[in-house]
Amino acid sequence: MENTIHIGLIREDKHPHDNRVAFTPKQCQWIMHHFPQVRLYVQPSPLRCFTDEEYEKAGIPLQEDLSGCAILLGIKEVPVDKLIAGKTYLFFSHTKKKQPHNQHMLQTMLQKNITLIDYECLVHPDGQRILGFGFFAGIVGAHNGLMAYGEKTKSFHFKRVHTCHDFQELIAHYFGIKLPPLKIVITGSGRVAAGALEIMGLLGIKYLPPEEYLINSYAYPVYTQLKAGELYLKKDDKTYSRTDFHAHPENYECRFLPYVTASDILMNGIYWDHNIPPLFQAADLKKDNFRIQVIADITDDTNGSIPCNLGDSTIEDPVYGVTKDTMEQTAPYLPGTIDMMCVSNLPNELPRDASQYFGDQLMKYVFEELLKNDSDMISRATITSKGALSPAFDYLEDYAKGIS
Repeated sequence: MENTIHIGLIREDKHPHDNRVAFTPKQCQWIMHHFPQVRLYVQPSPLRCFTDEEYEKAGIPLQEDLSGCAILLGIKEVPVDKLIAGKTYLFFSHTKKKQPHNQHMLQTMLQKNITLIDYECLVHPDGQRILGFGFFAGIVGAHNGLMAYGEKTKSFHFKRVHTCHDFQELIAHYFGIKLPPLKIVITGSGRVAAGALEIMGLLGIKYLPPEEYLINSYAYPVYTQLKAGELYLKKDDKTYSRTDFHAHPENYECRFLPYVTASDILMNGIYWDHNIPPLFQAADLKKDNFRIQVIADITDDTNGSIPCNLGDSTIEDPVYGVTKDTMEQTAPYLPGTIDMMCVSNLPNELPRDASQYFGDQLMKYVFEELLKNDSDMISRATITSKGALSPAFDYLEDYAKGIS
């Protein structure tokens, strides 16, 4: 076929290695069945969560050399020496905020006439992001927060998520685990919060409205959820507007403080940037009534919405302690400290499920657009096109020239 479109799934070569993939073997099969003009190829990888054999069994050819493909799909940034000139790449580039560590990569893409479509910039007509791993970050983050609390209090024991083959195995692990009475506050209302709520449901933890949660005690585990409009109110008239808040966060104050005296675990899934006030201040940790023992900072901004986030932890070593008086990092699970779970790549603990979820969104909303000659959705997410910055991203010009 003259108009065959060759698409390659590239190996993740960035360190530390990511084990997720844009399409699972079954999704590749589905695409080739429903789009006969498309041919998919998979670069072999010993680390991918779906093995080379699984792709071969699904009839997807393994191919080291993907130079015959027009479109290449990955997950994380591609090392500069692996970039193939003249291709169209899709991955999370982390360049739109002028991130210094990816400046050289963007410059190389421009030199090599590469078209870069950033997953993060693919949005529905109303501006909502299409793709993301937030739901599985929320699932793993909530599990890890509870796991840390169980270890700190010696009241129950959770297995590590990354030892499970998939989400089904994790769900089976919850059968019969009885949690002590404890109070959990979840912040946010996006995908991360949805993932945390999924864990609350699986464990039978009861939801309470914020006002009841604050004043009552219970003989069983409970949680409440604080959305942005309950967390942040305008200083002058105590109202909340989403668009105004994102435009002028400095006019808002944070109303989280009462919850530090009523909660055992905080699961943080709220959007944050440096103009938004933190949930509490470092000085609040020193107060006798600061009750929170474990913080699962799923959004994970160092010194961000959680002042005692002192930096990332790892999947292998997910929890560290913080002393309340001096805010120094210490070993986890010590008495009188706060335990922090700040893993930045949580979905990697459930890579098969996270990949399937991601690929589903990609197939439903993006794939047909990608095959069109002209798509608004795709052009809005295109950072570089054939060696030049797209008009929407021309603010990156100084960054691309090495000035900033």
